[in-house]
Amino acid sequence: VFMPAKTVTMSENSRVSFQSALNTWIYPAIGEKKMPDVSSADLSSLLLSVQAQGRAHATAVKVYTVLHTMFKMAYLSDMIQRNPMDKVPRPVPRKDEIREAEAQSLTVEELQTVLGALNDEPLKWRVLVYVLIDTGIRRGECCGLKWEDVDIESQVITIRRNLCYTPARGVYIDSPKSGRVREVDIGPETAALLRAFKNQSAGKFVFTQEGSQTPMHPQSPTRYLKKLSGRCGVPDLHPHKLRHTFASIAITAGADVASVSEA
Repeated sequence: VFMPAKTVTMSENSRVSFQSALNTWIYPAIGEKKMPDVSSADLSSLLLSVQAQGRAHATAVKVYTVLHTMFKMAYLSDMIQRNPMDKVPRPVPRKDEIREAEAQSLTVEELQTVLGALNDEPLKWRVLVYVLIDTGIRRGECCGLKWEDVDIESQVITIRRNLCYTPARGVYIDSPKSGRVREVDIGPETAALLRAFKNQSAGKFVFTQEGSQTPMHPQSPTRYLKKLSGRCGVPDLHPHKLRHTFASIAITAGADVASVSEA
């Protein structure tokens, strides 16, 4: 009942993530119980077991979200007379996870090191990293960019699509994660790199696979940044870290947190 109803309103990635939480954590713990027999203590114990196994805070929050949505749907449909999730607090991160989150953006020195290392990298990757840092867009949104979305003269990029991947479906195009088309500004150096790169490009997509006009796989930026991390000596380089770096730079430059989080 739950997954077919949710599939109508969620993306393919979210569907896979929800199903994974059900199969990995929820069904093994409470799958044999009827929903009216599940107590708040059962659910709290389930969430604590996720954290006790050293799983990331995001995993615990995902399981909590699935449980919250599932039991709310059951309560609103009169399948259960009470919602046990009403008495289950949202998981809080461990102290080590808080420290890790605080270190999720590049320092000024690390950013300078990365930008310096890019001078020796192929133009395609140099452009991609500059776009990620300069705009804070997600890797799938970056891989989904077409040249028609890039206004180099006005220094504006329009985010219209998100390139996604799941093992079952492969690579596919979805709407942006925010669900709306939006515009992001780019700086003059990024615009200049895009102009030079466009002169070498023949396809519709900005970033493509080698020797092809097929858009770059949405996991390719992660793999590339891992290799760049080893070459330049800046640890744990990944697209999300560049997104955090954009947010830090924007806030330092005077942008309000709300506008940064919506980017």
